[in-house]
Amino acid sequence: MLTVLCETPGKLVVEQRPRPLRQPGDVLLRVRRVGVCGTDLHIFTGRQPFLAYPRVMGHELSGIVEEADPGSGLVPGDAVYVMPYLSCGRCIACRQGKTNCCTAIQVLGVHRDGAMTEFLAVPAPFVHKAEGITLDQAAMLEFLAIGAHAVARGEVAAGQRVLVAGAGPIGLAVMLFAVRRGARVVALDGRRDRLDVACAHLGVEAAVDAGPDAAQELARLSDGEFFDVVFDATGNPQAMERGFSFIAHGGRYVLVSIVQGNISFSDPEFHKREATLLSSRNATMADFETVLAAMRAGDVPVAALATHRLQLADLPRDFAGLLDPDQHVIKAIVEC
Repeated sequence: MLTVLCETPGKLVVEQRPRPLRQPGDVLLRVRRVGVCGTDLHIFTGRQPFLAYPRVMGHELSGIVEEADPGSGLVPGDAVYVMPYLSCGRCIACRQGKTNCCTAIQVLGVHRDGAMTEFLAVPAPFVHKAEGITLDQAAMLEFLAIGAHAVARGEVAAGQRVLVAGAGPIGLAVMLFAVRRGARVVALDGRRDRLDVACAHLGVEAAVDAGPDAAQELARLSDGEFFDVVFDATGNPQAMERGFSFIAHGGRYVLVSIVQGNISFSDPEFHKREATLLSSRNATMADFETVLAAMRAGDVPVAALATHRLQLADLPRDFAGLLDPDQHVIKAIVEC
């Protein structure tokens, strides 16, 4: 089977591998769609902190069942999506239902080889029927679920002022689900094309350029009180640190981004606000269900978000182009 391997940062190669042999308890999938995530771009550029090379990337996927155990609820021909965070079910996090931060988590395409291949064997509990949605939509579930999870972590409520810094796919997902909760959302980013998508398709109230005048404009938009909930989805340490200054008194700050190294903040400013600092990692099945409901209701602007399509065999040639801002990429989908 054709497989695309990231050998080292910046180097993708096509190789032929044997088709995996399905073990009892696994489902063998014919991979059909793979979404390219910021994580994949970070792997390609050498900025993913949880990874060892070489690695087959890809954790946003949909496919068709080839083989499954009798009684699994899956049969050949079923269209499915995959929950790519393979959790142990036994650790302190899993016992609390927080499978997204399992202490022994194995994320497809990060801790173990992922979906940029033609066939993939996955433990059956992590494979689910993609009922009522397309294969493209099924491959977009995961990144949208990360946004839904962050919004749930931030306990966003109707009428609250919400700031989302970073209008990449994850930030746009946060905006989408914050708006669905009735929040008044402001988008902050340095790319006008992405801010335009947020305004045109996601229902945000305002979009602010992340330039030197951003703080003044954010103060104006919030009557000088700033924001009940601030989300960072920039992946930039300086932006993450700057975000602390946009939290309203009594507000919450949710770090969706992850970066290598440390970030810092002014403790007096943090304390006088009695602010709450939260991290948000991955997603749970409840978040996937939230996204599925939104998709089935027609509330996810798939056509506006899925901007580019690639072929699996062409990834070594075409993948680097996804990093070019002039290409206006939001979400690229690989066809297998």
